[in-house]
Amino acid sequence: MKQFISTLLFFLILQSAFSQTKFPILELSKNSLNYKGFPKNATDRKSLAFSDKGAWFGFGFLEPGSIQGGFSGPFLMTEQNGVWLSSSFVSLRLLNDNKQDEINWEKSLVNQNSYNSHLEQLFQNELLEVKQQLVFFSGNTAIQKTSITNRSSKKISLNPVFDSKTYLNTIQFSKENQTLKLISSKSNAVGYIQFFDKNTVIETTNEGYSAKLNLITVKPNETKEIIVSQSYIFPQYSWENEKIKISKSTFNSVLSTNQQAKEKELAQLIAKKKMVYNGDDYSVFLAKLILTLQNNTRIAAEGLKHEGVFPSYNYEWFHGFWAWDSWKHAAALAHFSPELAKNQMRALFDYQEPNGFIPDCIYRDTTIEPNNYRNTKAPLAAWAVWEIYKQNKDVSFIKEMYPKLKKYHDWWYKERDHDQDGLCEFGSTDGSVIAAKWESGMDNAVRFDNSKILKNGEKAYSLDQESVDLNSFLYAEKNYLAKMAQVLKLADEEKKWKSESNTLKIQIQTQFWDATTGWFYDTSIDGKTSVKEMGCEGFLPLWTEVATSEQANAIKNNLLNPITFNTFVPLPTLAANNPKFNPEDGYWRGPIWLDQVYFGINGLEKYGYKKEVDLLTGKLIQNTEGALEKGMSIRENYHPKTGKGLEAQNFSWSAAHFLLLILNN
Repeated sequence: MKQFISTLLFFLILQSAFSQTKFPILELSKNSLNYKGFPKNATDRKSLAFSDKGAWFGFGFLEPGSIQGGFSGPFLMTEQNGVWLSSSFVSLRLLNDNKQDEINWEKSLVNQNSYNSHLEQLFQNELLEVKQQLVFFSGNTAIQKTSITNRSSKKISLNPVFDSKTYLNTIQFSKENQTLKLISSKSNAVGYIQFFDKNTVIETTNEGYSAKLNLITVKPNETKEIIVSQSYIFPQYSWENEKIKISKSTFNSVLSTNQQAKEKELAQLIAKKKMVYNGDDYSVFLAKLILTLQNNTRIAAEGLKHEGVFPSYNYEWFHGFWAWDSWKHAAALAHFSPELAKNQMRALFDYQEPNGFIPDCIYRDTTIEPNNYRNTKAPLAAWAVWEIYKQNKDVSFIKEMYPKLKKYHDWWYKERDHDQDGLCEFGSTDGSVIAAKWESGMDNAVRFDNSKILKNGEKAYSLDQESVDLNSFLYAEKNYLAKMAQVLKLADEEKKWKSESNTLKIQIQTQFWDATTGWFYDTSIDGKTSVKEMGCEGFLPLWTEVATSEQANAIKNNLLNPITFNTFVPLPTLAANNPKFNPEDGYWRGPIWLDQVYFGINGLEKYGYKKEVDLLTGKLIQNTEGALEKGMSIRENYHPKTGKGLEAQNFSWSAAHFLLLILNN
């Protein structure tokens, strides 16, 4: 019945909106992120960049005071962990017969609008209306159309000229017919700017280029168009094939197809929202969440053998795929882009070692930063694979991943169980404490302040404490692997996983639980001493459903207590009454991390605490800075007492977990 009502509401929204616009649902995405800015140099990261289809480059709008006849960028992620090629590399001038500008872009700007599908901006003066639109044709190419309409009563002759200088001293410019070619000494990707006027005259210098197009004459009320494509393509893709595909397409068909796809994508997600989030505000929020993930998506390139999602393109050192992040991204992507979700999983398993180990993070270009084999990350891969399967019931994907997941799961017990008691520890391959902390994902958590390293074997080290979150994740993995074994009709293996799960469940409920404080804690290796720091790891047993109902009730009371976890933005990573609580810049010592909040709230949901779930989720979304506000980006973490956004902008796992919280699953 609920599903029927949700579907009915969805179609009523569609019906009422169609009279207003051709893509009414897509309209909700209008300006959900603010792409305005002025990149003053190559490494200026103050402004955001729009990208689509996994492209390794993006664009934005120039802000007032710096307006030109083009979009800002491109921001090239093809080299140096992201640099601006120019403030506006494909920037148009419209010159009259006296070689004077016929339009002052700064004074003529009417509006700039972004959608999940494309960018567009409009200029007007007494003589001309100029509309510019930019859409991604593929993961290698974006196409820009400039439509020039004569608003006067007389015909107007215009000399279109594109010119620009680059911020980079790594680029060599050359011309091939009507195409400007860019070769970089810092990247294997090659740039191609195609001007589709056959009489285009291109001139290059060491610093940039100019492209003079044929004279155009525009009659009163007539519109003329100028099309330019921008491609940045790695050697594994064929420029000749790309060029042919572009030539067989029209801008309008590319834009319309993309609008239809984004309309459908957003509409399907809106239909999956929980009833409590049925308002338009939450639909706009959904559009922002999808766009955040879209802007961080990259097609396969060089060292990244499958497509996937960056944590944040906006932060210099997040230009790669992290294991923990990837599992979380995939769980959310499964709801609207299952093939991308699958490839996000494959990207990390491409680097699985024979013993089952998965590296912490991998990169396209390891000369910039090497892949990190010093540690792995908490085992959430089986959860992510199962979330993908739940959405599309693709048995072949389970069959593909199951053996790899088994090896990864078994690796923990071979390399990270120091005393072989069936309870594992976080650790490292190089014997360093810092890498062992990284392995937990909670780099500087208070619980590790006094941790020491123990050697298990060759390239196998453990911290001297058994962690409740790690073993809760492993408990969940056994249950997911049992479900996969059932799907694959492996009865003996299903039985084995269930038996191991039951044994581990008792160990977790017994060793890590403190009845006095109503919380789960890490313990010493021998299990006799608790690490009494009340952190977010203590509510993980809710999410994995390993806690007893009595334990869940006690945890719930702590989560609702404003002295500990029910802060202005709820569920900080460390109890607010801990002396080491540092909500401003503590990283994992107080700030709100959306993945942990999701684990806590979704855990309460699994134990039937619906009222508490709605209360905490409502506070979370309403009080995190800019979440429901158009223009503001999703942040890496948040201040629990003020809601202020902290650390990286445009952060993928925050968007992923916001999305998981508001969808029916």
